[in-house]
Amino acid sequence: FEHFVSIADAMNQFGGNGLWDEQDGFYYDRLMIGNQEIPMRIKSLVGLMPLISVEVLDQARIDKLPGFKKRLEWFMRHRSDLGNHISYCDTAKCEAGDKLLLAIPSKERLEKLMTHMLNSDEFLSDYGIRSLSKHHRDEPFVLTLSGEEMTVRYVPGESDSWMFGGNSNWRGPIWFPINYLLIEAMEAYYHYYGDTIQVEMPTGSGNKVNLQQAADEIKRRLNAIFIPNENHCVPSTQRHPYLHVNQQWEGIHLFHEYFDGDTGEGLGAAHQTGWTALLTRL
Repeated sequence: FEHFVSIADAMNQFGGNGLWDEQDGFYYDRLMIGNQEIPMRIKSLVGLMPLISVEVLDQARIDKLPGFKKRLEWFMRHRSDLGNHISYCDTAKCEAGDKLLLAIPSKERLEKLMTHMLNSDEFLSDYGIRSLSKHHRDEPFVLTLSGEEMTVRYVPGESDSWMFGGNSNWRGPIWFPINYLLIEAMEAYYHYYGDTIQVEMPTGSGNKVNLQQAADEIKRRLNAIFIPNENHCVPSTQRHPYLHVNQQWEGIHLFHEYFDGDTGEGLGAAHQTGWTALLTRL
């Protein structure tokens, strides 16, 4: 608990705002070169990862752990400077009684991150959450160091570079492990905030939903990867039409490693049951 709060404090406040960029409403890595600090303004899953470090503890459970409760009360009393990252539920609004929320982003920062994550021009695809904002297709991130120029551009499918062995998981495609963790996190935030947080789904549509409803919509989009569309084509296997016309293969799916951020096409290894099988929980 103490370790978590200290990390949350560093991420949010070290050196001013920590890794948070108030102007963009996003978490960025920071590159330190000597005394120079360069924010890596790349809108990727890296900046959404702080969302998934969340836990909701019921007061009734805390009361059953006297050792932990004693240390918690000491910490809250003597380290009140770190209390910005711990929230108690208002009893009047919580039928289940008091709740304790441990989370990296504050409520305000959570809402700002959601505007990016649920934006169809950024992370939100028809098939889940992309690993890199679509914004970087037209505006790639470019960093020049020691005369060498390095670029990060949105690539929805297979990598256009052999860097990192040609793997493009983090350059645009949709992959299940992080989508799954983001969904779990949204459900945890809903458990704490309830309907007090309303987000646009998608951003800019005017359609307001709570975080549970937003999570359910992301589940639906992930499932759509494996469901025949209006053309009777399964997005994940669109390059293999024989799978759609041969009755022997009807209802049989490949668990690809990751999926095209624009079309839902399955890419990489075709037997990634280690994480794509998380679909069965959605």
